[in-house]
Amino acid sequence: MNLYIRFFQNETIVKSVEEACDYLRGIPDITVDEILENDLRRFMADPARYPKRYKVKGKSYFIVIKTPLETIEQFQAEGEAKRQEQEMRQAERREKRDLLTRPCVGWYDASMNFKRVVTIPSTQKFAYCDTIFKARLKAASVQDCYSRVIDHLRTRADVDPRSQFPSIKGPNFECRFLGAEI
Repeated sequence: MNLYIRFFQNETIVKSVEEACDYLRGIPDITVDEILENDLRRFMADPARYPKRYKVKGKSYFIVIKTPLETIEQFQAEGEAKRQEQEMRQAERREKRDLLTRPCVGWYDASMNFKRVVTIPSTQKFAYCDTIFKARLKAASVQDCYSRVIDHLRTRADVDPRSQFPSIKGPNFECRFLGAEI
């Protein structure tokens, strides 16, 4: 396992704690003592892969990350690939969110599995019970369909106000567009 070390714009990958200490001694702001060296040895021997940061002064830190990569170019390329993957996931989430609010007036089949508060007759205590509610309704969008179902359930006398409703994005709410006319 190698160590990636970064202090502001200074960054490198080293193969051992000795190389790490030599590199850090070359940075004027960092003082390498026996405590730091021993801590780096423990960090390198530990199987955990978390990054570690060391305070230099004030609000200045340098970070150390364990990596199997050999060169700084490989490390940067991997970081760029992770950034691109994260940007793609964010774009997918934005697209899903836009689908929820996109105007599409018509009939929808909605199904919701919510946690309904019910009274246990023998103890007079309350418990949450999974309850499936299905409805066919006319709405302007998926978001409007979800809101109408929630509003309906909250106004019903047989549904306790402490009941818990699922998120529109979760697996416990499903909505299917049937068309403008049925």
